[in-house]
Amino acid sequence: MTQGRPGALPRGTAQRTLTSVKGTGGGHAGSVAEPGAAVDADGSAPDGAHRLWHVTLSVAGPEAPLKEVRRGLERLAHDHPFLLTSRYANDHAEIRYWEEARDLHDAAAVALRLWGEHRASAQLPPWEIVGLEVIARETYHQRIADGYGPAPAVPVGVHPF
Repeated sequence: MTQGRPGALPRGTAQRTLTSVKGTGGGHAGSVAEPGAAVDADGSAPDGAHRLWHVTLSVAGPEAPLKEVRRGLERLAHDHPFLLTSRYANDHAEIRYWEEARDLHDAAAVALRLWGEHRASAQLPPWEIVGLEVIARETYHQRIADGYGPAPAVPVGVHPF
């Protein structure tokens, strides 16, 4: 059995099947819809299929020591290897990752819980969520191809702004 969350799939990657996704706070076992796959009228993937969503979560709050912020984000990335990259300063941070979910509502709900649910275990600063963007994988790649939108998450890891 494969366990884990898919990362950013290379272009041209066909359908991918996960047999188990445990302890990730979202996503369910099932198939990931291919780019360009049909969606239901509500934007969800048909027949229980899941899609990949690019999530950018922004948090901010009172200043905290940079070393503590970095360590907390590294612990979060270690606990949740689906995180692509985190950028941080002493009073704000941005986390970017891929989420597997049936629709945008599910992906956004998981993203909105991420910081609060892992604040204690990863020893994250007591900051609040100040921004959230959730876009379909196809939209993400189209933005990159068109030369706008966030740059690809390279290098992967935790970095200062």
